[in-house]
Amino acid sequence: MRCPGQCAVCRAWCKQHVCGECLLRYARPAPRCWTCAARLPAALTGRREAKCGACLRAPPPLDRTIAALDYAFPWDGLLQHYKFHQAIELRETLLERLNQALSIAEAEAPDWLLPVPLTQARQRERGYNQSYELARTLARHRKLNCDPELLLRVRSTAQQAQLPLSERAANVRHAFAVSPTRTAELRGSHVVLLDDVMTSGATLFEIARVLRRAGAANVQAWVVARTPDALTY
Repeated sequence: MRCPGQCAVCRAWCKQHVCGECLLRYARPAPRCWTCAARLPAALTGRREAKCGACLRAPPPLDRTIAALDYAFPWDGLLQHYKFHQAIELRETLLERLNQALSIAEAEAPDWLLPVPLTQARQRERGYNQSYELARTLARHRKLNCDPELLLRVRSTAQQAQLPLSERAANVRHAFAVSPTRTAELRGSHVVLLDDVMTSGATLFEIARVLRRAGAANVQAWVVARTPDALTY
């Protein structure tokens, strides 16, 4: 626990980056779609494997998605600060929320925990891969196998956040690959992809297809925040 400081949200003095009152107000668990983690009506709270209409109509290539938070105030600002302004001190606060969500969801330990990779140019620009920083710390806490070199980013793409939803799937097509010498390690395995934010799901869906072609038997995604439906269309 850090020394006393100000809450990143309300500025009250506390021993955490986000105080207990703000966590109660902004981090309450919510019912979510089993396969894409979109918010579901409160009436579905506690119903296992409930799915949203979009996933019922067109099942995504993920077996399950677990999200800790809505990508909304205050978490959207904190995640942007963590991702683009090297606020690595927020990592533990974000991971605490994800860890809680994984425990509530009774998530099974995967064979592999893989961060969404960045191109070398994008990683130099940001100073680190925000997904890998989350994944390696979570792997240490939960004693999981995390390898940032098993999954490769083989093509540079425009930033997804700068594109309309309709163009995002095409933008990341053929942008990822499994390391050619590592394919055998994925056959029949349970793989979890870890990312900070899921919006349209295009990036995670594309990687899931790559992993399935490589022989992975079960592919899931764990994300800190999921963009509310109202902001994804």
